[in-house]
Amino acid sequence: MPNTNWTKLSTLQLGRYAEYFAKMEFASYGLEVYTTEVDDHGVDFIVKDKKGRFCEIQVKSLRGKGYVFVPKSKFDITNKNLYLTLLIFEEGKMPDIFLIPAKAWEMPNEMFVDKNYDKPGQKSTPEYGINISQKNYPILETFNFENTIKEFL
Repeated sequence: MPNTNWTKLSTLQLGRYAEYFAKMEFASYGLEVYTTEVDDHGVDFIVKDKKGRFCEIQVKSLRGKGYVFVPKSKFDITNKNLYLTLLIFEEGKMPDIFLIPAKAWEMPNEMFVDKNYDKPGQKSTPEYGINISQKNYPILETFNFENTIKEFL
């Protein structure tokens, strides 16, 4: 049984673990996983689905509830082959894993947010984010990995 004391890992270590964990989840369904040499385009790895389609996967991890985001410059929500794999880590248990198509941000809501930071004084880079709270968790559950992976099979 793997260690589930996630506080012992640095942010970098947790992110790396999340990426490896996500790759193994895809592989466990018999899908081909291709690792990119450099993550400079917001793609952590590529998955070839059972229909021969190549999908780009971005992985994000979070301890508990909170907010995660991807820069808009590295996450094209019009790309039907782009997915975000989100792993949420809680102490003492294996992570919850979600597979979210980029199109989820086409209609922003309380969970899937679109931030342009275009008001005076705002300097952040535009981003797509996910607000993860107890209230929003039922929305997130619709993207549970075991359900969404069926699109790849």
